[in-house]
Amino acid sequence: MKQTLEVENVKCGGCASTLVSSLKEEFGEIIVDLSAHPRKITLDIEDEKKESLKLKLRDLGYPLSTDELSGLQKAATTAKSFVSCAIGKVNVATGKNE
Repeated sequence: MKQTLEVENVKCGGCASTLVSSLKEEFGEIIVDLSAHPRKITLDIEDEKKESLKLKLRDLGYPLSTDELSGLQKAATTAKSFVSCAIGKVNVATGKNE
């Protein structure tokens, strides 16, 4: 079922590239809306896979807006998002985001 979810820490095309490439294999096509605030991702996902998606997003540094995190967890996801963003920018620049 097609669902749109709000995610935190997504700032740019590098972040979007990381999300698309990191989630594609397990979750299929991901559309990242960089014009919305908070940012949104749209994908075809069944309810039983949402917990797996939530954990993967948190691991990449882009937790769901509804994900309740402690102060330390928020700081950790923010730091991870900077790394994920940089990797996404490098992948776009080198054409490895396919």
